[in-house]
Amino acid sequence: MAAGLERLGDRAAFTAQLQQAAQGLGVAAEVIDAPPDPRGYGHALRAALARARGAWIVTVDPDFSGAMAFIADLWARRHDAEVVVASRYVAGSAAEMPPLRAAGSRVLNTVFRRGLSLGVNDGSSAMRLYRADVVKALALQAADYDILQEVLVRAYAAGWRVLEIQLRYAPSPAVKSKTHASLVSAYLRTFWTLWKLRNSIAAADYDFRAHDSAIPLQRYWQRSRHRYITELIAGEGAVLDVGCGSSKIIGALPRGSVALDVLVNKLRFARRFNVPRVRGSGFTLPFADESFPCVLCSQVIEHVPMVPSMIDELCRVLKPGGRLVLGTPDYDRWEWVCIEKAYGIAAPGGYADEHISHYTRKGLLADFARRGYTHEATRYILRGELILAFRKPLDPRDRRPEQAR
Repeated sequence: MAAGLERLGDRAAFTAQLQQAAQGLGVAAEVIDAPPDPRGYGHALRAALARARGAWIVTVDPDFSGAMAFIADLWARRHDAEVVVASRYVAGSAAEMPPLRAAGSRVLNTVFRRGLSLGVNDGSSAMRLYRADVVKALALQAADYDILQEVLVRAYAAGWRVLEIQLRYAPSPAVKSKTHASLVSAYLRTFWTLWKLRNSIAAADYDFRAHDSAIPLQRYWQRSRHRYITELIAGEGAVLDVGCGSSKIIGALPRGSVALDVLVNKLRFARRFNVPRVRGSGFTLPFADESFPCVLCSQVIEHVPMVPSMIDELCRVLKPGGRLVLGTPDYDRWEWVCIEKAYGIAAPGGYADEHISHYTRKGLLADFARRGYTHEATRYILRGELILAFRKPLDPRDRRPEQAR
C-alpha cells in the first residue's frame, strides 16, 4: 500500500500518522510525499501515482484532520471495487465544515454527479483507495482538481467498479482548503471532454445506463429493445449473446447462457450479471458447431463488414431447430434514414458514422430463405430498428443446395 499526500502543515507528523495507520492493518506501506506542483493538483497526483510501488494506493486530502480510521475502512473494501471513495455524503458520514462551504460543496458535487452520470456523491473527495494497476492504466490528462472527476469517469468507461464508503471529515485549520472557485474552474475546463467520454458508445456501461436514460426517446428505445428481445428468446433454452455490450438483456438470459463481446471493458462491466462471459469475435466464435439452441445478435452486424459474413458464423453455432434473433436498423425504412441523419447532426462521430453495413428486412428475409430458415417474427422500434426471429431447419437436407456446408 502506498499513500500520497499534499500537506502544507507538519509533514513529518502527518507521515508518521499514515505509517501508523498502515501498521495497524499489518501491511507494509510506503508514504509518498507529493508536494504542490505549480502546474496544478493533477500534475502532483499523477507524479505520486507513478512513483507508488504498492498493489494498492491510498490518497489523502491535504486538509484532512483527525484520526485516520477511514484508511482501515478503505482497506477493508479493497476487493469490492477498484476505486473506493471515502465520502462525506453517504449515510453514516459526518462533515464538520462551515455552513457556506458545506452548501457549496453539496451543490458542486450534485451538479457534476448528475452532469457526468456518476454514481458517486462526493466526487471531490481525494480520500480514496485505488488498485494500482487500474489507476496507472487510466489515460489521465487533467492538470488540476478536475483529475478527481477524470479518474471516476475513466474508471467507469473502462468498466471498473467504483464504491463509496462512510467518512468522518474535519478540515485542518492549519491548511488552506481548496476553494469552490478553484474547483469549479478546474472542473469546467474538462467537463465537455469528460461528458463526451461518459456518454460515448465506447463507455463500458453505455447500454446499461441508456435503459434508464433521462432522455425519453433513448429510454423508450432501449426498453422496447429489451422487451422484444426477451420475448423472442423466452423458452428457447441457453442463449449465446454475440456482441452483448452492457445491455440489461444480459441479466435476463436463462441459465446456461453465455455473453460474448470483443471489448474487454464491456465484459468487465457485465460481471454484475453473473452470466459467463467470453471475449471473442463474432467472425470466429470460440464454440463448436451447433452448440446453442438460441443465438442472439443485436445491433452488431451493421458495425462490421458484410464480407466475410458474421451471419454465417452465427448460423454455424446454432443447433438444428434453434432460434436466431437478429437486430439491426432497416435501411429500407425512411424513418430510420431520417433518425440516423438527425443523430449524425446531433452527435457527430456517433452511430451515424459507425454503421458501415446497411441491411434491410427484405434482404435478410431473402438471405435466410436461401439458408432454409423459417422466418417466425418481426418487431420494429419506431419503424426503424428491426428485430427478426428465424428458425434453423432440423434436417440439413432441408437447406438449399447453395447454402449446404
